[in-house]
Amino acid sequence: MSRLQLALNVTDIDRAVAFYAKLFGTEPAKVRPGYANFAIAEPPLKLVLLENPGQGGTLNHLGVEVPDTGTVEAEQVRLAEAGLAPAPAGETTCCYATQDKFWVQGAPDSEAWEIYTVLADSPTFYAEGHGEACCGGTGQPGEPAVAHDAPCC
Repeated sequence: MSRLQLALNVTDIDRAVAFYAKLFGTEPAKVRPGYANFAIAEPPLKLVLLENPGQGGTLNHLGVEVPDTGTVEAEQVRLAEAGLAPAPAGETTCCYATQDKFWVQGAPDSEAWEIYTVLADSPTFYAEGHGEACCGGTGQPGEPAVAHDAPCC
């Protein structure tokens, strides 16, 4: 199953988790320091919350979570043929998960879109020993994590 991903910057992760749990009537699928995500069945949505004090209420990035690596590859080919210049990231650790992904470049207002599948859970926000988080910043709670066009991790 594919579902839309919405990644939001929030000021206070605990308050945001409490609010979105009530709003969508479900508990988060994953909670880590400065990070939480919800796998919402109806409407099909992956809601990602990234604690970024001073940037609360802003968009971090958008994405489409797909069921497998084959779908990631097929979407990358389709979007390249459509002229959207995907920026491959391949297998990477991002947002406490090992993922296969790519970033879509060329959005009209520079919003960042990723197409990805989760391969496994990870105990770290980004790859061990990697100084930059998958969505920009340092990956540490309280540090900005803003998506960018370049491949991550």
